[in-house]
Amino acid sequence: MVARAILIAAAASGQGKTTVTAALARKLVRAGRRVRVFKCGPDFIDPMVLARACGSPVESLDLWMVGAERCRALLAEAASQADAILVEGVMGLYDGTPSAADLSREFGLPVLVVIDAGAMAQTAGALVHGLRDYGPVAMAGVVANRIASAGHAAMVAASLRDIPLLGTLPKQAASVPERHLGLVLPDEVAGLDELLDTLADQLTLDLAAWDALPAAHIAAGSDCSGAEASAGRALEGARIAIARDAAFMFLYPANLSTLEALGARLEYFSPLADEPVPREATAVYLPGGYPELHAAGLSAGQHWQASLRAAHDDGLPIVAECGGMMALAESLQDKQGKDWPMAGLLPGKVAMQARLAGLGAQAMPTAHGALRGHTFHYSRLETAVPADTTTQKHPSGVAGEAVYRLGSLQASYFHGYFPSNPAAVAAMFSRGAA
Repeated sequence: MVARAILIAAAASGQGKTTVTAALARKLVRAGRRVRVFKCGPDFIDPMVLARACGSPVESLDLWMVGAERCRALLAEAASQADAILVEGVMGLYDGTPSAADLSREFGLPVLVVIDAGAMAQTAGALVHGLRDYGPVAMAGVVANRIASAGHAAMVAASLRDIPLLGTLPKQAASVPERHLGLVLPDEVAGLDELLDTLADQLTLDLAAWDALPAAHIAAGSDCSGAEASAGRALEGARIAIARDAAFMFLYPANLSTLEALGARLEYFSPLADEPVPREATAVYLPGGYPELHAAGLSAGQHWQASLRAAHDDGLPIVAECGGMMALAESLQDKQGKDWPMAGLLPGKVAMQARLAGLGAQAMPTAHGALRGHTFHYSRLETAVPADTTTQKHPSGVAGEAVYRLGSLQASYFHGYFPSNPAAVAAMFSRGAA
């Protein structure tokens, strides 16, 4: 498959990668291009913003968590449907194992470097040449963020020598707000589409120069559904109730498609609206999110709490990830230090803290092999319940997050990427898994 595909990267976090990716996606869409966007590495929030910018779902690409074969299949599928593929990198270009640079080299994606030029001029050239040559990686060009004037842009462009300055963005009067886990969710930002349109207007981009970029030739990989097919329809007839609202929204789209490919019917309920688990559910999935921001509402909801306790008593498999686990503890202490009673399936209390408590790629051992995923949280759980097992950090292999199993409940700060092991996922949502 052939498409114009680039990796948008930077020297570090906070340089404006998501802003530039969103602005570029919106600008290309408004120019009539068919655009697909991907996010490098594990992430839930940036893909929501990028999906609003381009108008289509945003999947994750990661050589370890997703796997090279599935990444190739996803890119090839996108190339058959789109004129442009944008892949937003993670952290700095060479950070992590594997890094965004590794992804660039694996699939022949030239790098579009975003630099925060707000406090530099000619030094931009040294930075960009270092990023290109250190790996090395193929360099498509540069977008300079926080440019103060045409003269400032000219100095940056001259410093780049043989690398083109493809675009600039001025200093922003407004941007998508952030909180402790990243950007604020799109539905919570008033006027987000207008902001994205403004960013697209302010992004200087020579479409002719963009169209002159070499296209990436992406060899078709195996069908994305191959891993699911290997596990068969192990969840045929299952009805999985999934918590989904402002408190529980950290879901990989691929997790949902994996459950459906395994034969499950998905139903959604809102604990925040005090909706109980649907009566016909055969299993429950409580994904991560921001229960700490909605602790008062969750604490007041008696129907959802009672329905979870009844489901647990009945032996329904319950899989709770991060925020989902936090809501099942006896209490949740918010950032202001106030304790809120929760569902109480997991003895112990959760407390928010200022310091990051867990971050990075991890794998959870199961009877069907490792399930890959990640962790990212600012809270801690204090419990006397012993861990049934622990995840392993990648690439060090040292112990990571505790995984608790109480009857039919499996709870952990670990977020699983379901396509990495559909057989393990099918077992998790089947009766008798405990």
